[in-house]
This record gives sequence, C-alpha cells and structure tokens, in this order.
Amino acid sequence: MGLIVVSNREPYAPQRGEGGELRWTPSIGGLTAALDPALQRAGGTWIAWGEARPEITQVDLPQGDPRYRLKRVRLGEAEVREYYHGFSNRALWPVSHYFIERTSYQAAQWRTYVEVNRRFAQAAVESDQGGDAIWVHDYQLALVPRMVRDALPNARIGFFWHIPWPSSEVFRTLPWDRELLDGVLGADLIGMHTPDYVRHFLSACRHVLGAETEGDTVRWQGRVSRVVDRPIGIEVEALETLAASPEVEEAADRIRRTLQTQILLGVDRLDYTKGIPERLEAFGAFLDRHPEARGRVTLLQIAVPSREQVESYRQLRTRVEGLVGRINGRHTRDGWSPIQYIYRGMGRDELVAHYRAADVMVVTPLRDGLNLVAKEFLACSRDGVLILSRFAGAADELPEAVQVNPYSPEGLAEAFLQALNMPLDEKKARLQRLRGRLHGSDLKAWTDGFVRELAGA
Repeated sequence: MGLIVVSNREPYAPQRGEGGELRWTPSIGGLTAALDPALQRAGGTWIAWGEARPEITQVDLPQGDPRYRLKRVRLGEAEVREYYHGFSNRALWPVSHYFIERTSYQAAQWRTYVEVNRRFAQAAVESDQGGDAIWVHDYQLALVPRMVRDALPNARIGFFWHIPWPSSEVFRTLPWDRELLDGVLGADLIGMHTPDYVRHFLSACRHVLGAETEGDTVRWQGRVSRVVDRPIGIEVEALETLAASPEVEEAADRIRRTLQTQILLGVDRLDYTKGIPERLEAFGAFLDRHPEARGRVTLLQIAVPSREQVESYRQLRTRVEGLVGRINGRHTRDGWSPIQYIYRGMGRDELVAHYRAADVMVVTPLRDGLNLVAKEFLACSRDGVLILSRFAGAADELPEAVQVNPYSPEGLAEAFLQALNMPLDEKKARLQRLRGRLHGSDLKAWTDGFVRELAGA
C-alpha cells in the first residue's frame, strides 16, 4: 500500500546553492518531520502548494536517494490572496480559535477556496495507484476528502485537523458550515488533537447536518466516519541528543552569560492567538508587584514573523513592540532591560540552545490547537519549568506543567514567581514525569499509528 499525503505546505523547498545549483531543503515543521519518513518508507506522493519556483510541477525526493514524488499545485496570486490569506486565514483560522470578531466571511473567497480544494483533490485522484491510503491535512483543505470520495468511492481517506475545532455555537457562525462538515466527512478516519475537539466536531455534525453520532462515529449519507483524538508528538530522542551536544551547550552558556539573570523564554509565531501582549502585560505587572526581581529576571521573547500581508498581524506587531518599549522604559536600570525582544525566525540548533538556556518556558496562547513548543522545551531542558496555558491543546497531556489562565495577568504574574522559585527537586520530578509522557507518544508513534488505523478503516 502506497501513501498519498495532501497538505498546503510542501515538505521541501527549492533553494539555489552557492554554485547556482537547485537544492531541495527540508521545511521546518512538525508535519514534515512526521510524514517525510513515513513516505520514504511507504513510497507514494506528497501533494502541496508549490510556493517558490512554481514552474517546477513535480520532483522526486529526497535528492540523491529519491523515495517518493512531490507533486506541486500551482496557485496564482489572486488564488493565494483569496484562498490562503483570505478564507483560510481570515475565516477558518479566527473562527476556530474563537476570535469571531476577527472573522471575514466573503463569498468570493469561499468560491476560490472551493476551487483550490478541487485542484488539490484532482491531483490526489490522478496520483492514486489503486489501494493507496490518502491522508489530507488541515483546515486549508477541508473539502478535499469529499471531493476525492466522489471520484474514488472505495478509497481509504484520512483527514487531520491540526487547529482547535470550536464549539458548535461558534462554528455555526460560518455561512458554509454544512459544506465544510460534509467535506471533512468524506474521510474514513478523522483525527484531532484533543477529546474536546472531537466532542465539538460531533456536536456540529448533529446540530448542523442532523447526522447520527454514536461513540466516536458519525453516520452521514450512508457512510460511517470515525473521529479520534490523536495528539501529535515530537522527535524526542533527536531533540534530547541535540540539546546535550557540546555546540548547543556552549551556545546556551553564551545566552546565560550574556543575560546574567534567570530567563523566562517565550517562542511564538507573531499571531493574535498566542497571547504575547497579555504575557508582556503580565510580566510588567510581575515587576511592579515584585521589585526585588528587577535586575534578576529577564523575559526573552522570540517572535517569528507571520502573515505580514494581513493588516491585523501588522497591527499586532506594532502593539507588541509598543508594549516592549513601554515596559523596558519603565523598568530598565543599570544596564539591565527586563525584556529582550527578537523578531525573526531561528534555525533548529539556535532555538534548542534557547530552550536549554531558559529557566522557565512561558507558553500562554489564548487558544492553540496543540503547541509543539511546549513539548520541544521539555525534551531539551535540564531542569526548567513549563508554564502552560490551559487553553493549549497540549495541556491535557502535560498536567505537571504550571497551568495558567492567560487572560489573568495577576494569575500569570504569580505563576512567574512560583516557577522562578520552585525547588530544584520539584522541578526535576515534574520534568521527569512530563518527559516520560513525551517518549510514550513521540512523532513516529503518532504517524505510524494513524496510518495503521487508516489502513484498517
């Protein structure tokens, strides 16, 4: 049985080498790390949007030892604007994260979303060799399972929704709620990160479609789909090895020597769901309430640029940078600035060095599908503490983290104090239990388990 993966983002991106030759370098992200090895083992096709060098429609990967084919869907500028920046990220993304006031429901963007999904579905149908398992990923491609099902009635189709599935009351604000649910229900096996997301999805199927649900199944239009919670893991052993390497240890020591304080670390895409302004305000309140921490604690906030074409994201950047300036202006003294703000992406080694250097990792999204940063920190830390929002999907799996409500600046400020002052034996005991859970559900187990379930569907 071969495997066909369908995702918006491609696993490898084309780049020119120093000699002018074209190289295909792996994309950074959990999906590539999870599915590239699976496709290399099984063989098959990965279908994705060819963002750079769109004239290249397919390539065999990895270079030098090809195991599968990358089939690249070409999108025009208007399609990217309407399908990706428009409907996907101004309708589905905010409604799924409960930011209804940020939604924009435009019929023209919906029509482009339908058409682009049709193109991805057609590429999957053309790639099918008969008996292949087809695994579709995420909210940008929610209509693809039904479209593939209509063309290949007997295909084994899986779908994974990687962001939160909202309550049915919120989801029903979407004018095309029936169409989206029907699209997802073209799959035999539907995966989400938490039991709550599964529960909300089943509720939407009942209230919007009038479908029958029983246990983890939905019966709709004569077919049965299973809906399961399967939280994605990380490459635990690889991260542990990298974090303990001499190069990373040296880089972590440099960070600690540079700051010469205890380090609170935040690592986030600059997105309004991540709770960065709320975190900064809570840190300002912490310094107001605990003046003894001045000069002894630094918040190191790494903000990775995201969706800069969207006005609300540009406004968020302005707000965050204004807060950094205001808090630093109020509290800076004797060469110490309370917030070190870094606005750029980081390579894997540099990021792991920051995880290794941190005393406390602060992961406080207002809503998050799962959050792999929390898990990556746990794999890399020697004796650090994780502060985790109760609204991150990962909170269900990580009960020993210091869990917080990110909407409460007072509660978050007290969590900073608790984490910074936690005794070493308690920190190590919590970390040991948390890391044990990571090993029990790592990235390979997630991928292999879902493919195995799909094969049996």
